[in-house]
Formats: sequence, structure tokens, C-alpha cells
Amino acid sequence: MNTVDRLSVLKTYKLYVGGKFPRSESGRVYEVTDSKGTWLANAPLASRKDARDAVVAARKAFGGWSGATAYNRGQILYRVAEMLEGRRDQFTAEVAAAEGLSKAKAAAQVDAAIDRWVWYAGWSDKVAQIAGGANPVAGPYFNLSSPEPTGVVAVLAPQDSSFLGLVSVIAPAIVTGNTVVVAAAEGAPLPALSLAEVLATSDLPGGVVNILSGRTAELGAPLAAHQDVNALDLAGADEELAKELETAAADNLKRVLRPAAVNWAADPGTGRLLGFLETKTVWHPMGV
Repeated sequence: MNTVDRLSVLKTYKLYVGGKFPRSESGRVYEVTDSKGTWLANAPLASRKDARDAVVAARKAFGGWSGATAYNRGQILYRVAEMLEGRRDQFTAEVAAAEGLSKAKAAAQVDAAIDRWVWYAGWSDKVAQIAGGANPVAGPYFNLSSPEPTGVVAVLAPQDSSFLGLVSVIAPAIVTGNTVVVAAAEGAPLPALSLAEVLATSDLPGGVVNILSGRTAELGAPLAAHQDVNALDLAGADEELAKELETAAADNLKRVLRPAAVNWAADPGTGRLLGFLETKTVWHPMGV
């Protein structure tokens, strides 16, 4: 039998907005290379308009997602983890190329990311127990405090951890009922864009997570200034960009999580889990 050389089918990466996969409205792309400078793919270069569209999608999804039961949100996140496990080899290859890691080290990063996703999923119906409670008052009243999601959170994904860091900023924001617009790591966006494919084929409603690739500063500016964004996670911003975005975010009193040196492989604790929650306190007469 004659062997016939075949052309490779190159993957076309797209944005993930509102549960769909649009190209950038600008039609722009940029080259993504591995740690040695070898071309990997063309990623969509998202524009300010794409960022605004993603905020609209996140706001539209917020009511249904925040109104779902904590148990339901947890089950959906568990389903995402199942899907990630099934595509472990793909993510291992993408993380290895993105971060210049050996296959074994990349696999360890992917395993840690999947475990991290499961860990946050388990918090869905437990976070209210550590962030809320009954308050003692002097009078015939019940006084109850309970956590509620902040709203739409704009997330600048970490630049130094294309998958584990990404999961570590997305999962805690959405498990508590927020919706997110994520600017993927500028130099290594492919694991994030592949994560979008997993989210789209799980039970996660469209618009809960929206993923953009492109220039971090270009996407961060319209998100920080957007009046319908309630909070900002600056994990992927450098010090200079963080100051600019924090100033823009002050215009509508966004909650801002400043960048800090983070070992993404370490125990994450509950900081990010509680970072985008508001506390609602209700007084109610005892009826006696």
C-alpha cells in the first residue's frame, strides 16, 4: 500500500463569549509561540468591543447562576473536572509547550489544576458556614448574615501559570455565584482557550465564564473602567498596569484584588473564595 502524506489540520482557536465561540470582531490574530520561539498557533487578538460583549454576556448569565442552589453549582463544577480529566493529555501537551516544561512536570501541573477545581467545587455548599452565621443581638430578633456574590468579576489571568493559575482564579469566583470575564495569559493563552471547549461541553450555562485572548493591558483597561463590572482580579497585571487599572476601577467602587507573588502549587486557602463575596445581614422579629 502506498503511503500518502497528509496535511495537518491546524486548530483554529477562538474566543469564548456567552457560550459561543466567536472570532474577534476586529478580525485580528497574534502569533503564539512556545518557550523556544517555535510557532504554535494564531490566537484571536480580542478588542475593547469583545471585552464589552463579554461583560454583557456575563451580566445576562449572573441572575440564573447566582440564583442556582449551591449544591447545583458544585455539581456543575464537578462535571467540569470530569471533562478536564478526560482531556488530560491534551492539556499536558499545551502546558508543556506554553511553559517550557517536561511532560512529567506539565502533567503534574494539569493534575494539580484538576484537583484544585474539585477542591473549589466542594466549597460550593460550605462557604456560607464560614462566611455567614447567626449574630447575637440584644432584642427579640433573629440577626442572620449570609454571603452573596459580588456580580461580574473581570479577571486578568496569571502570566506565569497558564493552567493551574488560571483555574485558581476562575474556580473560586464562579463557585460562589459570580460570573467572570477572563483575559487569558498574553503569552500562553492556548490552555485557557482549550478550557473554554471543556466549559462549553459541560453543564455550565453560557456566559458564566467568558474567555478572551490578547494584550492584557488592552483588555484590562475597558474592563476596569466598565460600569457593569463589579470586581477586578489583577492576578496577571504587573505593578504599573495594576495601578492604572485600580484607578480606573475606583470610578464605580469596584472591589479590587491586587496582584501578589503567589505559589500557585501551594494550598490556596480561602482568600480568593471569600474575595468576591458581599455579606447580607437580615433582621427578623422572633414573633414572641
